[in-house]
Amino acid sequence: MSQKHKFAVIGGGSWATAIAKMLCVNEPEIAWYMRNQDAIEHLRTHFHNPNYLSSVEFNPKKLFLTSDINEAVAFADYIIFAIPSAFLSSELEKLTASLDDKVIFSAIKGIVPETSLIVGEHFNETYEIPFENIGVITGPCHAEEVALERLSYLTIACGDPKKAKIMAKSLSSDYIKAKISDDIIGTEYAAMLKNIYAIAAGIAHGLGYGDNFQSVLMSNGIREMKKFIRKVHKMKRNINNSAYLGDLLVTGYSVFSRNRMFGNMIGKGYTVKSAMMEMNMVAEGYYATKSAHKLNEKLGAKTPIINAVNDVLYEGKEARSVFRKLTEKLD
Repeated sequence: MSQKHKFAVIGGGSWATAIAKMLCVNEPEIAWYMRNQDAIEHLRTHFHNPNYLSSVEFNPKKLFLTSDINEAVAFADYIIFAIPSAFLSSELEKLTASLDDKVIFSAIKGIVPETSLIVGEHFNETYEIPFENIGVITGPCHAEEVALERLSYLTIACGDPKKAKIMAKSLSSDYIKAKISDDIIGTEYAAMLKNIYAIAAGIAHGLGYGDNFQSVLMSNGIREMKKFIRKVHKMKRNINNSAYLGDLLVTGYSVFSRNRMFGNMIGKGYTVKSAMMEMNMVAEGYYATKSAHKLNEKLGAKTPIINAVNDVLYEGKEARSVFRKLTEKLD
């Protein structure tokens, strides 16, 4: 157990709940911030999150539960943010506790809409957190399979490998294998981009395309991801590693993927608003699409899949005709 370091989880959703479960295997106590006071009271009384992964039972003695983000930040030196990127800025506005000397890990797979930055870059530029104190927790790993204690793999990236090892050790267990990476920028962009490709896979499925096309779409997706990330941050990386390709595949194919589900609904004719309302969950890829498309106007990478998803979600173009054109651009 890591007695030297204290951990806080920021967020009350399924991924935050999964991370809290992983940490509780190894840590004597963690702080857990949720803005929903009713959920906190339910957790204290019934030992599980009433809204997400309700099958996961917690030992209340291991949880310092709070609806005040400042209490959670003050408690810990390692802080894991696991809230939708669209809500990050509004949550951080509540912050009065200092982030100085805190180690910030992002488990958010998206872009901050207000700054069009990935979360690590946002903390670096907005809060002047040095990159050696910033890390990323990526998959391939679905929260639902963590709840079921099915063997899962994490990639922990940080500018300081010692801090990556500390986080990896605290999250590891019999069913969680965590490895470290030094590609903090690339892994975080990959975690954001794969949600866009999952939406594309969902749209294709909703339109009636089969497995043969899906395999072509995913193989083109990983190459497109490689081109995009190389433009953002050029370094030696194997795009076929699990943090990139593995995370893309599980998000593109899994029944647990909310981004694929969202895309599937769009392909079947739902509007964006109606799909979001019916899901009652945030599909990070929706916000990531606009930001990635805008960023790529400067980068100039060849991204026909991102362009196609942007056309459907933000330009109001008809999905069937957009994907018919996309099929001609893939190989």
